[in-house]
Amino acid sequence: MEKQVLISPASREGQKSGISKYFSTTASSPTKKVPKLCGTNYPLSIMFIVVNEFCERFSYYGMKAVLTLYFLNYLHWDENLSTTVYHAFSGLCYFTPLIGAPIADAWLGKFNTIFYLSILYVIGHIIKSVGAIPTVGSTEVHVALSVIGLIAIAFGTGGIKPCVAAFGGDQFEEEHAQERSKFFSIFYLSINAGSLISTFVTPVLRGDVQCFGGDCYALAFGVPAALMFVALIVFVAGSGMYKKYPPQGNILASVFGCIGFALKNRWRHRSKQHPKREHWLDWADEKYQKRLITEVKMVTKVLFLYIPLPMFWALFDQQGSRWTLQATRMNSDFGGFVLQPDQIQILNPLLILILIPVFDLGIYPLIRCCKIDFKAIPKMAIGMILAALAFAVATVVEIKINETLPPVSAAKESYLQVLNLARGELIVEIPGLETIRQPSLHDTNPVDPDYIKLDLLNAHNDFNVELTQGTVKSECKLHIEEKSSFSLLVYSEENSLNCSLIEESQTKPANGLAMVRFINMLSDEANVTIGDSTVSARRGDVSNYVTLKRGKITASCLTELNTYELDLGLLNFGATYTVILLMGNDGNIELKKTEDVTANSFHVAWQVPQYVLLSAGEVMFSVTGLEFSYSQAPTSMKSVLQAGWLFTIAIGNVIVLIVAQAGTLEQWAEFILFAALLVAVCIIFSIMGYFYVPANPDDLKDDEELEKKQLPDDNLNAIPMEEKKTKM
Repeated sequence: MEKQVLISPASREGQKSGISKYFSTTASSPTKKVPKLCGTNYPLSIMFIVVNEFCERFSYYGMKAVLTLYFLNYLHWDENLSTTVYHAFSGLCYFTPLIGAPIADAWLGKFNTIFYLSILYVIGHIIKSVGAIPTVGSTEVHVALSVIGLIAIAFGTGGIKPCVAAFGGDQFEEEHAQERSKFFSIFYLSINAGSLISTFVTPVLRGDVQCFGGDCYALAFGVPAALMFVALIVFVAGSGMYKKYPPQGNILASVFGCIGFALKNRWRHRSKQHPKREHWLDWADEKYQKRLITEVKMVTKVLFLYIPLPMFWALFDQQGSRWTLQATRMNSDFGGFVLQPDQIQILNPLLILILIPVFDLGIYPLIRCCKIDFKAIPKMAIGMILAALAFAVATVVEIKINETLPPVSAAKESYLQVLNLARGELIVEIPGLETIRQPSLHDTNPVDPDYIKLDLLNAHNDFNVELTQGTVKSECKLHIEEKSSFSLLVYSEENSLNCSLIEESQTKPANGLAMVRFINMLSDEANVTIGDSTVSARRGDVSNYVTLKRGKITASCLTELNTYELDLGLLNFGATYTVILLMGNDGNIELKKTEDVTANSFHVAWQVPQYVLLSAGEVMFSVTGLEFSYSQAPTSMKSVLQAGWLFTIAIGNVIVLIVAQAGTLEQWAEFILFAALLVAVCIIFSIMGYFYVPANPDDLKDDEELEKKQLPDDNLNAIPMEEKKTKM
């Protein structure tokens, strides 16, 4: 039997904004009995929800793992723009829960919200995959499809994010609270399992599978699209078993309404003739009930404590952007197994699965044994410090990587190396600058770069260089410009020395790729084919560069008379090579390979410490923060605080995209900036936490008792809630 509750006229305004649940005890939860799992108290329906979450997280993290390299290599954006769009997308994914939660609470309910937004989610994945097919339109079309797909994915994943876990919890009966608690652990495990597997698999699909003449981004995005479709099918398959609660009202709108009315009412009564109230939210009591106001007070107190938190997420989410880009400049060969730069992100979910038991079963009990009261706020502060230390380590790694970069000449400087193809030692005299003694390339192979810095007098310089090899002497005219690097190619021809000045690249190939070019010292024009690329060079000329993936490479060389197979050997991460084609005495081509830009020598394993520190920081900060938020929130406001927590992640991504778009700092300096900002924010957060007074559940009980005592006095003005629907 429904119970009729009386409310005062001042409270009628809140009925249509979700406040009615504070005054009505009408049962809204279905009493449907669902099958149990293997004789336990676990509803069979949760299996569909757990599998759905695994597939959805696989699709999200799998797509996101290769997203930065997709921007960089496929859409050909620079690193700053790629980072900006990556974090704009991440921020949107954590902003849209503020839309999804009200839709579920006030309009569609959790099931329908998950269903409809999952369809949008699948459509977004399909659009994104189509945009990664090179034959579909121009670059502008690819960019447009990518942006549309990402927006659809952001609204899909963000919209269902606050609903799926809560919908799973709804399947349990109240007397099975212990089973429900274990369900959330299984649910969290499915999230990390989906993330772990997809972060490993999709980079393999991207890098190891070739399609359309390059990395197969269409497949790397298509598999997550298929998994999201499977997630939708699995979720719908369990429809007949679910408990589906009707919409309960938009509590988020109620909170904003209460805060807005309090501020507006306080502004209207700002003169001194109006007595002050104990709390600024008390100015809402003309319209909202005491219990709601008390709950909003508890929520706003926690939300105020959330203000410094976005800085942690600004660092944490750079795993998929700046740290991935850092990995592209490192050596990722593990004794024959080559790790893709975007696969290194697998460390985070893997470490989370390891570190949570370590902290819960080892570190925290040990601290309690030492009789140390390790509360939530100090844990979160230490998590911030660990994240800052992770970026300090990333700074050291970045500096070490920079030490392997080729020399970059400044104003009135230039770098020169000599490639000696003469038969014997060569002496190169540059008037007023250097005398260089260079052995013959015929005696050494391969050759490491041997650049000499030239201090120039002007921006443009002309030299008459004297070449001496044994008894043969010759002059060579050179025009050398500042801020450049050159190779001086010297070779013998008819008892004389000829020279050719070749300008070099001063940058490493991006994304761990290798580049190679060819100098033709054959008698005929040479056409060299590597994979799908063909370059040509006449005698004494240099070909264009060919960009390749790291590996042992073979090529074919076509001349006017013959075709030759060329074994180029290993072309390593980030190296630039020049291969000189010579005709050997046996009638076959003899190769002389020089490494003009050294390969990435700093190993990606040095990123492991920064991932360990950041993952440990996540356990102490994120897991503890979620538990703290749950304990400090009233039952009806837990979704509000969850939305606030997700919103801090969105703001953190906004911070990164602002810094990335500014693009004024070197990468190591940017890492130091983020670490310093987080330390400063940690100090502020610790001070705020010191003065924070934990919420007291008895406050709500006192308010309930007060309302029960006051309710009879208002009966003369009260009206039945179910009978009166108009506002006053």
